[in-house]
Amino acid sequence: MASKRVPTSPYPDQKPGTSGLRKKVPVFRQPHYVQNFVQAIIDCIPERKGATLVIGGDGRFFNKEVVQIALKMAAANGFGRVLVGQDGLLSTPAASCVIRKHGAIGGIVLSASHNPGGPEGDFGIKFNGSNGGPAPESVTEAIFARTKAIGDYRISDAPDLDLGRIGTTEIDGTTVEVIDPVADYAELMRTLFDFDALSKMFASGFRMRFDALSAVTGPYAKAILEGALGAAPGTVVNGEPKPDFGGHHPDPNPVHAHELFDLMHGPDAPDFGAASDGDGDRNMIVAPGLFVTPSDSLAILAAHAHRAPGYAGGLAGVARSMPTSRAVDRVAAALKIEAFETPTGWKFFGNLLDAGRITLCGEESAGTGSNHVREKDGLWAVLLWLNILAATGKPAQDLVREHWAKFGRDYYTRHDYEEIDAGAAKRLMEGLRAKIGTLPGTKVGGLTVKAADDFRYVDPVDGSVTEAQGVRVTFAEDARIVYRLSGTGTAGATLRVYIERYESAPDRLERPVADVLGPVVAVARALADIEAITGRAEPSVVT
Repeated sequence: MASKRVPTSPYPDQKPGTSGLRKKVPVFRQPHYVQNFVQAIIDCIPERKGATLVIGGDGRFFNKEVVQIALKMAAANGFGRVLVGQDGLLSTPAASCVIRKHGAIGGIVLSASHNPGGPEGDFGIKFNGSNGGPAPESVTEAIFARTKAIGDYRISDAPDLDLGRIGTTEIDGTTVEVIDPVADYAELMRTLFDFDALSKMFASGFRMRFDALSAVTGPYAKAILEGALGAAPGTVVNGEPKPDFGGHHPDPNPVHAHELFDLMHGPDAPDFGAASDGDGDRNMIVAPGLFVTPSDSLAILAAHAHRAPGYAGGLAGVARSMPTSRAVDRVAAALKIEAFETPTGWKFFGNLLDAGRITLCGEESAGTGSNHVREKDGLWAVLLWLNILAATGKPAQDLVREHWAKFGRDYYTRHDYEEIDAGAAKRLMEGLRAKIGTLPGTKVGGLTVKAADDFRYVDPVDGSVTEAQGVRVTFAEDARIVYRLSGTGTAGATLRVYIERYESAPDRLERPVADVLGPVVAVARALADIEAITGRAEPSVVT
């Protein structure tokens, strides 16, 4: 077989967002669209000759076709070896694990994470570097620049490979290894957690439900929870990855994982409930009768991480994305370790992890992780929770309430206004930014503004600066509102409004969330003129 150069023309819309290039499937199916972006990625890897590349994705619609394209392009561009998950599957955290374990120069990860799949659904392509993490902005900007100048791409005319069979083959001098997508990841989990203690806990009658939402985490959860740890058959539900996620919206939150949420709030709730998302990097934790917010989950994991073997030496530090509640900051203060606040996007944790400044990190959007890989990791978070439960012998709901009693509670909610007019979204944010200087000291709906700013991040490792990451408004009443436009949607604009309020009085720790946050929600809507500018009286999703 031979490689060939195919003439092409640039597409103007291939700018990567918070986590790679995400568009609707019909956009990616345009002639040369995938090839242009993949070639732009490859052109930004100057040391690719003879290097190892990892390829895999979450199994959503169009995944198999793009894996074949990427394999043939990797061969035509001189990579020495390509590792690809069986059937084209690799969860995002597993891809990071494989990159790091095998010394790869990077990986092409195919996923739109928690976004819906199917022929009219979403698709995504991103590049992860040799540390296993999402490419930094300097690289994604270089990729975008290359997409605007591309004139041809290189691809082998070899036939499609059989990705269902584990083994080694060759394309135009490039070795292609189809690997078990679970093996390396499961091996890493054994080094972090006490599998013997977890097995004993399940053997004693401990019951859990893990909803994989018909996405990529299913095989990983079955192999580890039901296989290695001996959880009862059927513990993992919706465990077979499907191109359309079985009709599920693969976002692990109480709205989209409502079957699990309802079960955990019902009369025969198991001891622990969890779910993961489309590509396996997010998680939802539900105790019997009690939903654990991602912000609280991060804080509780930080407080108890030392109970797992992989973190027995303590934490170097912690980090959270700016919109995430300040709950983990309170734990860090008690542990006397550093706490960092970063922009949204896992790539911003990468420098801190690589520099050894932090061990745990997380985002309010259900992403939690540690220094074991350079991505958020849904199943890892579940296993850390289970290890803590096994080590303490306490029910999950008791651990949450004990945490609130010790540190106080950060009541928290997020309001998403999805697919709003992009121009209206821009006007809304510009209006907020124009008010920043005049807000401190003013009263809005019974709350007094203490401070307001447009979040600006200076990376403490390399000094790079990231501007305009969201408008923060804090109040004297220990409340906070954050306004931010999301970078993960594929249509229109998504306005995210994050609302929180801290309470520490013992008699105020278990009040209805809506009662505590209602006044702050009203202020958030009024302050930004959301309905007048967007035409939306209510958010699309509340989590």
